[in-house]
Amino acid sequence: MLGSSLAMLDATIVNVALPRIGRQFGASLAGLQWTVNAYTLTLAGLILLGGSLGDRFGRRRVFMIGVIWFAVASALCGLAPNIGVLIASRALQGIGGALLTPGSLAIIQASFTPADRPRAIGAWSGLGGVAGAIGPFLGGWLIAAAGWRWAFLLNLPLAVLVVIVAARHVPESRDESEHHGFDVLGAVLAALTLAGLTYALTEAPAKSGSKVPVVLAAVIGVAAGVAFVLVERRRSGGRGASPMLPLGIFRSRQFTAVNIVTFVVYGGMSVQFFLLVVDLQVVAGYSPIVAGTGLLPVTILMLLLSSRMGALAQRVGPRYPMSAGLVLAAAGMALTFRIGPHASYVADVLPAAVVFGLGLSMIVAPLTATVLATADIQHAGVASGVNNAVARAAGLLAVAGIPPAVGLTGTAYNDPGVFNDGFHRAMLIAATLLLVSAVLTFLIVHDDVLRPGQATASPECDFNCPVGAPPLEPGTARQPALGA
Repeated sequence: MLGSSLAMLDATIVNVALPRIGRQFGASLAGLQWTVNAYTLTLAGLILLGGSLGDRFGRRRVFMIGVIWFAVASALCGLAPNIGVLIASRALQGIGGALLTPGSLAIIQASFTPADRPRAIGAWSGLGGVAGAIGPFLGGWLIAAAGWRWAFLLNLPLAVLVVIVAARHVPESRDESEHHGFDVLGAVLAALTLAGLTYALTEAPAKSGSKVPVVLAAVIGVAAGVAFVLVERRRSGGRGASPMLPLGIFRSRQFTAVNIVTFVVYGGMSVQFFLLVVDLQVVAGYSPIVAGTGLLPVTILMLLLSSRMGALAQRVGPRYPMSAGLVLAAAGMALTFRIGPHASYVADVLPAAVVFGLGLSMIVAPLTATVLATADIQHAGVASGVNNAVARAAGLLAVAGIPPAVGLTGTAYNDPGVFNDGFHRAMLIAATLLLVSAVLTFLIVHDDVLRPGQATASPECDFNCPVGAPPLEPGTARQPALGA
């Protein structure tokens, strides 16, 4: 929880810092997009490889390496002298995130029994959501008090804490059957696909300059994507190194369905997280700390409700909670249309944050639990990596494509009128994506994917735990630990 929260906290803090970064470095809006997308690009492109590395060499070990890598890259970000160095350092940060993010979920998947996982994942989702939502508030305070560079330097002491806790308290786990080589070619092709498409989407709306690089980037992205599928198909057939994306995992229709929903959901949400805090500063005139406080209700609601929603989804199935949550989250996005110059926090910002927070609390834990429930435990790292890659790729492409499509280019963040018009159009697109996700969820996600296979599940301990496992539910008898 601490490690994944570290990555989530950093991502949301950076969004608050974007206006200050842009003004200090004289960057265009495209430069600010790349400050976000450079991180997401390497994270999405390499997260599957990170999951495979954890399955092979030990999830705790790879997780800790990722945390240390993330901290070093954060220091480089905090010391960056210009926007180019900052973007490059953010790309390095993404590599660290690709190592630590799948490990956190895979450790939970391997450490808890099937009946306990939804609640454990609910706690993970809740605290991760808290970190993501508190990031703008903390970032606003840091930026106002010490400058935007501390949005990155904050990661160093947190990373030390994560490494100490992981080394002392987290059990090691791995896939003992994994002995093949690594799919480096697949990782390169995945990164080229995302890089080419991201560059094309970001730069295509520019009115000046040659379009040749844009077309070339798009062609490279599409060609690399086709090659990636062919390479993974060949390696899934047992030829060569283990595939980075074993296509057999998609034989589960529910796994495929939930990842489709994930792609659409995170595309819409990423646009809001990228633009909302900037809009509150540029258009409404809020300071960074006040703009960050705007999402504080989301923090509280995620903390209070996510674990409960994970348990509810286990009892009634994920379809109805997720569908209702997506509709609520879309309504919260629609309420941001009330935000304009001199917007009132209580009348205009708070209702949107509360409704969006309620919806988000109903989505994240059931979605994540459903993805992991449809994959074999020995492929926990790969399943987690696939879902994370889908979510990050969706956010990457949405943040690259939607703002320019609605007119947010160049130095639009310096013109409140232009930015607010583009923000409203972007929120309309994002809310529509969430409504489409609600329909998809209702139609293709089953109610029984989280139900235990036995009427009464018996807890078990995979790591020679020294104490007896607690009852799974009220009325279930306590069982002894292994070796007792």
